[in-house]
Amino acid sequence: MNESSPIRTETAREYPGVPAPARTRRRSRLIRWLLVLLVLGGAGAVAHRWYDKSRTETAGEPSATRGKGGPGRNGRGHDQPQAVGIAAVTKGDMPVVLQGLGTVTPLATVTVRSQISGYLTEIGYREGQMVKKGDFLAQIDPRPYEALLAQYQGQLARDQALLQNAKLDLARFQRLSQQDSISKQNVDTQAALVKQNEGTVAADQALVDQQKLNIAYTRIISPVDGRVGLRQVDQGNYITAGNTAIVVVTQLHPISVVFTLPEDDVARVMRRVRSGAKLAVRAYDRGDAHEVATGTLDTVDNQIDTTTGTVKLRALFQNDDEALFPNQFVNAKLTVDTVRDAAIVPTGAILRGTPGTYVYLMEGDDKVVVRPIKTGETDGPRTVVSEGLSVGDRVVVDGTDRLRDGAGVRITGGPASGTEADGKAPAGGAAAGEAPPAESGRRQRRQRPAP
Repeated sequence: MNESSPIRTETAREYPGVPAPARTRRRSRLIRWLLVLLVLGGAGAVAHRWYDKSRTETAGEPSATRGKGGPGRNGRGHDQPQAVGIAAVTKGDMPVVLQGLGTVTPLATVTVRSQISGYLTEIGYREGQMVKKGDFLAQIDPRPYEALLAQYQGQLARDQALLQNAKLDLARFQRLSQQDSISKQNVDTQAALVKQNEGTVAADQALVDQQKLNIAYTRIISPVDGRVGLRQVDQGNYITAGNTAIVVVTQLHPISVVFTLPEDDVARVMRRVRSGAKLAVRAYDRGDAHEVATGTLDTVDNQIDTTTGTVKLRALFQNDDEALFPNQFVNAKLTVDTVRDAAIVPTGAILRGTPGTYVYLMEGDDKVVVRPIKTGETDGPRTVVSEGLSVGDRVVVDGTDRLRDGAGVRITGGPASGTEADGKAPAGGAAAGEAPPAESGRRQRRQRPAP
């Protein structure tokens, strides 16, 4: 190499550069990694498409193919019929019940107040005590009224004496007038004086009677039978006539429940009331779970409340066990009529949808059909079917969420064949809830898993 060359040997050794063969190896290594990544990406895409295709084929495979050996355990995992519980249509009586919200209302709630003023000297009751009409409750100091009574009695005696004297004078004047010894004017004046004294005596007698009544009012008694509440005033206080409440007495036997019904039910209730029927009313607790008492309808209000569109009714309860308490909230159920010999199904079997109101009716022992029906009265768990079903028909009450018209089913609960109205076993000796022997065995063989 000549000295004019731009690259000198010494410089090359002192500052080594990257040789051309090393740069070529790096480029080939990068290309190989890119090819590997492309191959892996292609393999992943193919695997993903194959997985999606296999899932699509499995989901869209006809039921007959799956039943004969398609996916599923033992080749039959997707061919199991829907398990259902059934019930038979029975024949019975259904009460027509109207329900309304009510409040226990005593027939008499009396706030006992004094009719005179005075000091309360005695309390004659215990809080919460049951009292009878006329029982002693409290005593007010009677001495002021006794003193006034003595005063008025004295005035009465004096005026009675004046009246007696005036009558004697009148008798004398009348005899003298007959002898023409006295003028007619004197006789008339004396007669007027007698009338005046008679009026005074009558006024005195009224004052005496008033004081006797006030003395009677000093002894406060219960006006009704019932239970006394908490004491409103203590002994020793001054009672003002008509203002101070002493105690509240509430009648408990009998007691009433005032409840409301929609105006649409008024005609039905009044029709039964006019016929003289005694309609039963049952009172349930706030949760509508337990019956508290049973009574009879007493009366219906004379007008409908236009703000709510309801009418008030009052039912009477003997309440001997005091289960009903004043102002207690209850659910009142009025039985207005009874539907006799009706076809009754469990309410859980009734569905509502595009066909309207319908049920799934058993056709044989392994198939259901949709049967439109018309319903009537209901008491909650049971409903009357007026059209569409007959006594002895079997309907699905459990497992209806996945059913369709003509779907196959297998019975897991309820009667396997129709029952009579009286609940006896159907002909053939199979009891309600049991299938006939031959059919039962056939169903068991059909459900036995393949080995």
